[in-house]
Amino acid sequence: MNTQRILALLKMELYKIIREPAYLFLMLLFPAALTITFGFAFGDPELGMSFNFMVPGLFAYACIFIIMTVAQSFADFREQGLLRRLNATPMSSTDFIMANILSNMILSMIQVTIVYVLALLLGFSSNSDSLGILFAFLLMALFSLSSVGLGLITASISKSGGTATALSFIFILPQMFFGTFIPVTNTTRVIAGFLPSYYATDALTSIFNGDNLLSANILIDVAFIAIFSIAIVILGILFFKKYGNK
Repeated sequence: MNTQRILALLKMELYKIIREPAYLFLMLLFPAALTITFGFAFGDPELGMSFNFMVPGLFAYACIFIIMTVAQSFADFREQGLLRRLNATPMSSTDFIMANILSNMILSMIQVTIVYVLALLLGFSSNSDSLGILFAFLLMALFSLSSVGLGLITASISKSGGTATALSFIFILPQMFFGTFIPVTNTTRVIAGFLPSYYATDALTSIFNGDNLLSANILIDVAFIAIFSIAIVILGILFFKKYGNK
């Protein structure tokens, strides 16, 4: 793995996103539309729901959809034979994958920032200080790793970009329904306990409530997210290097 090559590829990937206005617009529009829609639709006190309660889930919700982006992107790369052509250059497939992981993490952070800014404009208030907010963003960066890993696994078992997009919802929907802003019941908590989005939302809720960042609840959530994210991204890389280039 070559750091200079990874940084060069990262720069290329970010430029590619900027040069594709439709893709960039979609990536920026999605978290904005999501926040505004749910802010107006479910933030009404008459519905018995609080917008403050929903914001942590919106953070996680935005990061979850990186799964689809990664799955479609890498499936397209495989169809185009790009990784095979890399074998004839000094650039390794590992360098290429790492650059794409970093670019998608950056994209995820941009989306989370959009959600946060719009949430503030719509009336969201946090009891956390600046350190807590920074910690929340770092937590989302870590959580986005799990989405990248799941995207790589999806791309590995997909024969085309369209198939990858469809299959990605196998990982998106459970996390969306059992781990974001939808209240968890005693029955669904059993399912939610296996999903990283549940722990991300739970940790963010505690952080925004002003809880001590070293409290047991937050540390347990962070530990689960870290272990799951690192394990799944490593598994995703191994899957894609073994099956994704065939």
